[in-house]
Amino acid sequence: MSKPFAGVRVLDFTQVFAGPFGSYQLALLGADVIKVERPGGEDMRRAPPVDDWSRRDMSTHWLAINANKRSIALDLKRPEAIAVVERLVAGVDVVMENFRPGVMDKLGIGYDALSAVNPQLIYCAVSGFGHSGPNREQAGYDGKIQAMSGIMSITGHPESGPTRAGFAVCDALSGMTAAFAVSSALYQRTHSGRGQFVDVAMLDASLAFLSPNVVEWTVGGHKSQQFGNQAISRRPTANLFKVKDGHLLLAVNTERQYQCLLTALGLEALNDDPRFANWEARVANEPALRAALEAALAHADATHWDERLNAAGAPCGRVWHIDEIVDHPQLAHRDVLQTIDSPDGPLTLVGSGFRYGHDGGSVESLPPALGADSDDVLAEAGYGADEIAALRAAEVI
Repeated sequence: MSKPFAGVRVLDFTQVFAGPFGSYQLALLGADVIKVERPGGEDMRRAPPVDDWSRRDMSTHWLAINANKRSIALDLKRPEAIAVVERLVAGVDVVMENFRPGVMDKLGIGYDALSAVNPQLIYCAVSGFGHSGPNREQAGYDGKIQAMSGIMSITGHPESGPTRAGFAVCDALSGMTAAFAVSSALYQRTHSGRGQFVDVAMLDASLAFLSPNVVEWTVGGHKSQQFGNQAISRRPTANLFKVKDGHLLLAVNTERQYQCLLTALGLEALNDDPRFANWEARVANEPALRAALEAALAHADATHWDERLNAAGAPCGRVWHIDEIVDHPQLAHRDVLQTIDSPDGPLTLVGSGFRYGHDGGSVESLPPALGADSDDVLAEAGYGADEIAALRAAEVI
């Protein structure tokens, strides 16, 4: 058996997060991803917050999304490097990049130029706004797209104003969209025989993930607002509640779950209160219902209620920190976090977010040192030892 993308070769010009996260998904599933970096490496290699790793050009943010890849360093400002790219492209299936539209064309290695070398090439470009439209030349940053897409307008609490998500959500979903788009184009090529240009815009991808909120407005005329930690069901018992030592997120959305909650908390008497007779009444009297629930929840900590309420049929979850959740037995059972040995000790990284019956995603090799695979990659493209030595002497690689 072999992984889904075994035999697929990707020339990866992406940097920072969105693009590399997309190519990482392909690498986990067996693609030979050759990361092309400028001399000195991309800036993300030296990103905060862990200085020890950043000083080694292996920042934790960079390590997280570059395992299973190989690295070649090329000075793309040199015509000799462009000639190397053209030669490499003849033997790859996919090119990925996330420069502003037009940058790769100016270098002479945009889609038109490279598809002329390899007509079956799938060329995926990730950018803020895509390669067409009035905003095409604007830079795309995660925060900017969170603000423009509407994500910030529906995140947080009304009293505190718009809130950015706690991670680079638009970068992440754009990278995953790119991986899906490339996968789809590869499959399409199996019966069309044709390569193509794949244009992934961060704004487009973000709206795709916001589709329920978008259609609430376009069809229903309802304008989504901030509603803090409440679920989209708008149930008053699907929200964050105070407990003895902090907070608990209740996900009680059905009548059966509501009754289980009351029983577990010893609040069956609330069923006799007309203020809480049905969901409409509970929504109208949410402050009083919250007060009753929190008075009962105050008698124990979040861990206690997490175990007791879930066992009783009232879904909930305590707020876990990342340093806690990584040790959860559920993740260990599913091999979500995978450890690989390195000269600096074991590295624990996140693998694929899904499981196959066989030959699924896995971390097989370390994130590469800058240019570590330059000689091998060039040799595979037909370069002789003397040619490689000449490129190195000229500081092209």
